[in-house]
Amino acid sequence: MKVLVIGSGAREHALCHSLSLDPDVTALHCAPGNAGIAEVAQLHPVDALDGAAVAELAVGLGAELVVVGPEAPLVAGVADAVREAGIPVFGPSKEAAQLEGSKAFAKDVMAAAGVPTARSYVCTTAEEVTEALDAFGAPYVVKDDGLAAGKGVVVTEDVEQATAHAAGCERVVIEEFLDGPEVSLFAITDGETVVPLQPAQDFKRALDGDEGPNTGGMGAYSPLPWADPKLVEEVLETVLQPTVDELRRRGTPFSGLLYAGLAITSRGVRVIEFNARFGDPETQVVLARLKTPLAGVLLAAANGTLADLAPLRWSEDAAVTVVVASHNYPGTPRTGDPITGLAEVAAEDAPHAYVLHAGTRRDGDAVVSAGGRVLSVTAVGGDLSEARERAYRAVDRIGLDGSQHRTDIAAKAAREAAAARA
Repeated sequence: MKVLVIGSGAREHALCHSLSLDPDVTALHCAPGNAGIAEVAQLHPVDALDGAAVAELAVGLGAELVVVGPEAPLVAGVADAVREAGIPVFGPSKEAAQLEGSKAFAKDVMAAAGVPTARSYVCTTAEEVTEALDAFGAPYVVKDDGLAAGKGVVVTEDVEQATAHAAGCERVVIEEFLDGPEVSLFAITDGETVVPLQPAQDFKRALDGDEGPNTGGMGAYSPLPWADPKLVEEVLETVLQPTVDELRRRGTPFSGLLYAGLAITSRGVRVIEFNARFGDPETQVVLARLKTPLAGVLLAAANGTLADLAPLRWSEDAAVTVVVASHNYPGTPRTGDPITGLAEVAAEDAPHAYVLHAGTRRDGDAVVSAGGRVLSVTAVGGDLSEARERAYRAVDRIGLDGSQHRTDIAAKAAREAAAARA
């Protein structure tokens, strides 16, 4: 089949990487893409937020499946425009994407579906914010109600910082702090059947030891050797299926990728947030472990035939991804710096390690930085220790002036897994 992927980040490169390895994919296109995606797909300079332009491109290419990667086009209704053109699309409607587009809407859906989540208040005035912060106490969790590209959440002990963040949002959700480790669990759904993927853990803080400001994600790993073996089954029953059922009941069926951000608290699993698309950088490690060809799975979700799909097959290997970010990220990043070492990674580390591009572009013969998170260096290995070793060996080959990356991605889990084996 001919497949068109919408987006330009490392998540879309991960999707294109997997689709390019699928024997059923005869032609692969991406709009607008990036310098890395250009190596596996034909790029098209289309505005990802323009539904009419995306639909026109899909029709012109004869695309048989369109995969919408990022949240902003989904919330803007791009999937609806493609569906109206009669082309199967992987991604929820504008209405269903409000599950990510509005934290308040997501809380309402969870309440109706009986999904366990943090207690919260939706605030629109300074007085309501003060009352909510007082009610919960520190640490304070303050979330912009709308899309904020992974930077709309502040978790802080400082009430002034919490208040200042709330003041910068039109509508804000303030909720109780959830203790315990966080887990990302993706599920593919056609609006009825829900097929969970393997769980992953990502690292939101900029610096080692979970210090520094929140980012869009500095790395991830899968599987989670410390997690309860029944976790996926439990989340499917208590979170994912009830949410999909509730949205269908409301007349806004959700098809595409439902992403549950979870806290494994002392009182059980709680939902931190929902996203309406593959997460970045977790997609990089989850797809690295998926053995079932991807295109057929996404098409089944788009066509409403997931119930007929054979169970997904997974590699026993572990996967680790390390994000290389530009100078000053997550502040205003410096761009235009040349990136070196990409050919060396391809020559020396493939197929166990490879580079997925996030914020890059071509400048003549050079590849240069074009965003905050620039690359996702991804590796697989027999266990987390081997996957980490391969990922960081590849990171060491890459040159990007002023760049930064965390050195402790999956380190604790790898140590604990090694100790358990010993």
